[in-house]
Amino acid sequence: MKFLLNLQNKQRKLFEKGGKLERLFPLFEANDTFLFTPDSVTKTASHVRDAADLKRIMITVVIGLAPCMFMAMYNTGYQAHLVVANGAAPWAGWQTAVYDALGFSHDPGGFLGCVLYGALFFIPVYIVTLAAGGAIEVLFAVVRRHEINEGFLVTSALFPLILPPTIPYWQVALGIMFGVFVGKEIFGGVGMNIFNPALVSRAFLFFAYPAQISGDKVWIAADTAAADGYSGATWLARAAQDGGTVLADGAGWLNSFLGLIPGSMGETSTLCCLIGAAVLIASGVGAWRTMAGAVAGSFVMAGLLNLIGSDTNPFFAVPFYWHWVLGGFAFGVVFMATDPVTAPFTNKGKWIYGFLIGVMGLLIRVVNPAYPEGWMLAILFMNAFSPLIDYVFVHANIKRRMARNAA
Repeated sequence: MKFLLNLQNKQRKLFEKGGKLERLFPLFEANDTFLFTPDSVTKTASHVRDAADLKRIMITVVIGLAPCMFMAMYNTGYQAHLVVANGAAPWAGWQTAVYDALGFSHDPGGFLGCVLYGALFFIPVYIVTLAAGGAIEVLFAVVRRHEINEGFLVTSALFPLILPPTIPYWQVALGIMFGVFVGKEIFGGVGMNIFNPALVSRAFLFFAYPAQISGDKVWIAADTAAADGYSGATWLARAAQDGGTVLADGAGWLNSFLGLIPGSMGETSTLCCLIGAAVLIASGVGAWRTMAGAVAGSFVMAGLLNLIGSDTNPFFAVPFYWHWVLGGFAFGVVFMATDPVTAPFTNKGKWIYGFLIGVMGLLIRVVNPAYPEGWMLAILFMNAFSPLIDYVFVHANIKRRMARNAA
């Protein structure tokens, strides 16, 4: 490591002010801080000294996402093997060719085989996300002459997890570039964005290429309907069509909780999301009030819809405990809604923000027949109202303090 440090220090003068590569200093600084601890420290009393800097916060979120990443690989491979076990042909593509060349069998019970097969789908999507989104980050850092922030570490980890496994790579690149550019950089970069960049990327792909981004498309395209007793649709879409009938099996709820169902790669496991929630709450990075508010809001709205009922929409009859394990509810509430940049800062504001996300997300999921999911739209919508929520509570506090000190 000392050799690398000396080599790095020798090249520093080329990138500092007046050097030949001065415009590329953000690239040098990013590599330097990634490999080594910065040698400059805070010395005056005008700054807050805290170990939880931006880099540590971002890495903590990535650690919280690790269980979902693992489940993304395992469940993708498991679902692909399950297709073969039920009599259908394996997914076509280079992933299957590589997997078969390695000599592994298409056995859903093979743990290592499921992880390896799923990794062939997940890791390339993750690499494309890093390359394409990172290029936009570097471009803006060079043009604006500021350092490359670690915020993209979280965005690059979130985005692949909310995508179907067979999505075309060019759509992955286009989506993340749009999200980073429009969702973050045009607002000024990390800490200035109004909307969650990963959700902006997902929303862009959904509305631009709905046929390819749909979770059902992945499984139906695999010709799973050819197998007796096996449906190609996700559990969420089946619930929208059949309501409580398809969800009556208790083992089905357990599979949904564990994540052993079709869907976007990293969203299926509520258990893994809860592990991530524990990491975020224990570290103080994630706001438990926002999570609790969303759970409360979804509980209230599910109860109201159950009471109202519908003769034409069986989704009205689905109980709250099924909504919590279907689709992207847990993932959105834990990792998307708690984004510290786009969520409120006031404690009461977090409750209101989370509650409205729960209400609106469930309402969109149930009432909109064309889109049996609502958390992406609900979170993006509430992102826009987050500053207003903080404004109301901050000014209410100011008025109370002025009233107390009036005498």
